[in-house]
Amino acid sequence: MNHPQNEHTFHIPVMGIGFTIDSALRTAPFGISSSLSLLDDKLIEKMREFHTKRVQRTFTPIDKSAEDFRAKRITAYLDLLDDLIREKFNRIKASFSEKSQDFQKYLDMLPDYSRLKQELTHLLNENASIKKIQDYIQTHLTMGSIDVNIMTKLDITNYKQNKVLPIEYNDAHAALRGFANSKIDASIILSAGMNPRLYSYFEKFADFYPDLKGRLKKKIVLKVSDYRSAFIQGKFFAKKGLWVSEYRIESGLNCGGHAFATDGFLMGPILEEFAQKRKALLSSLHEILIKALQKKNIASPETPLPVRFTAQGGVGTAEEHQFLLEHYKLDSVGWGTPFLLVPEVANVDAHSRELLSESKEKDLYLSGISPLGVPFNSLRGNTKDIAKQQWIDKGRPGSPCPKKYVMFNTEFTDKPICTASRHYQSLKLKELNAKNLPQAEHDSEYEKITEKSCLCVGLGTPALLVNKLETKVEGPGVSVCPGPNMAYFSGSWSLSKMVDHIYGRINIIKRNDRPHLFIKELKLYLDYFKNKINENAKAADGKQIAYLLEFQKNLDAGIEYYRQLFTECTLKFQDIKKQLLKELDQLKMELNAIVLREEQRVAV
Repeated sequence: MNHPQNEHTFHIPVMGIGFTIDSALRTAPFGISSSLSLLDDKLIEKMREFHTKRVQRTFTPIDKSAEDFRAKRITAYLDLLDDLIREKFNRIKASFSEKSQDFQKYLDMLPDYSRLKQELTHLLNENASIKKIQDYIQTHLTMGSIDVNIMTKLDITNYKQNKVLPIEYNDAHAALRGFANSKIDASIILSAGMNPRLYSYFEKFADFYPDLKGRLKKKIVLKVSDYRSAFIQGKFFAKKGLWVSEYRIESGLNCGGHAFATDGFLMGPILEEFAQKRKALLSSLHEILIKALQKKNIASPETPLPVRFTAQGGVGTAEEHQFLLEHYKLDSVGWGTPFLLVPEVANVDAHSRELLSESKEKDLYLSGISPLGVPFNSLRGNTKDIAKQQWIDKGRPGSPCPKKYVMFNTEFTDKPICTASRHYQSLKLKELNAKNLPQAEHDSEYEKITEKSCLCVGLGTPALLVNKLETKVEGPGVSVCPGPNMAYFSGSWSLSKMVDHIYGRINIIKRNDRPHLFIKELKLYLDYFKNKINENAKAADGKQIAYLLEFQKNLDAGIEYYRQLFTECTLKFQDIKKQLLKELDQLKMELNAIVLREEQRVAV
């Protein structure tokens, strides 16, 4: 059964592998939705054991020798979370008459404009009977969702006794099956691009189809960076009788973790396009959906199923939060990076949290450490990078690769291996040495090879350290992946205080020089553009130059969109409008100063 509409207007996106692996236990009972990664079934099994024993239940391990162990581990963990969260949620609902702190916390954290909060407050003020209030609570209080995340690219082939297993045992396929077989009523968030084979696998599971009343037990969420991608992927699902229930629009660069940059398209114009075209999107996809459902002999809804449009990436103030909701008609806004400073929510070891709290712009950078070959937001001085450098200094670069979730490279081997592994880097460095390159060029290539880090381990270890679990296999090194927004937050905060900040009841940002989220993203894209020009300065071909010119054109269009937005929004930005327009003028001048060489223009 679907939960009623959640009263909160923010959600907590997945962060790393271990940072939010069990955040739902602390947020969902209070009506706040969060997401966890399904990448690491080894970590999931450890956390299932930890939480099972914590509540003094009998733990039955699922050994890796068991048939379909990865999917079964995920199902068992999600079912456990659902049990524990429902137990706490039911206690909160039942505890009103006891004037419990948890019930008051639930009520206090709701936004002041929440209908639930207003109606409950009215009942309390008019001294309604205990039974009337309790009946209202039982009917209207909602749990947050235990949402899960799959990076669609991480779908490696698995083997048993050196024989390739069928595709349904690929990592992402097995993770999907683990979620589909669980009892939770939640969403699966698909990120990192389209995977047609994986998307087609959704057809196998009944929970993704509407029931006779048009309700979905399990929902599909697409994390997208532009409208075109959303339409293509939504159409792919609709043709199979599957409905995308949420389009989660994320900034290409002003986010944590992997950064999937657009071709210069900025967050504001992208959100505007969604706002202008959403009715056409839903109408088109609904028509495709009902035809597909009819072919499958499944009852089709007369009107489009519910769809949420949400956004995330770099939001940091209550004003920004509310503006996105109202101007672009969004259903929710994602707040990720700031929650790394909330011990109650995110698993972050003490050393990493101190680094995050003290970090400034210079400490947060777009790195090349990911084995996926995608730019990755990182934090200087993290313990995983220190451990990596120690291995390099000892003449043994690379990781032992204990988890094996990012094995895609076949340059030197028949079976894929990971570019962060010691196996790969030793082979690649041997190849490099044989080239006898000039020292400067050799050093540059050496750095690119050894920069790769074992993120499978580094992003999961925090959950083990925080809960004092063994890290013999993983080691103590931690990778940290905050977004650039981290520079403007510091300290350590409770869940209640962070929620108060989101809704404008308090302000926890101590700096007075934080740029508006749209301005910050624009600056990030300008820096990214300059780096792309430098990368192609010596050997750019016509295709690359065409890409750079189009990128520049899109940035210029984005600046003009913001100029019009900040000028015409008479009820917003009043105290900072002059500053915003001044910053836009400066960035426009900076963009105009970037002139590609004449011979490069001719090459186009």
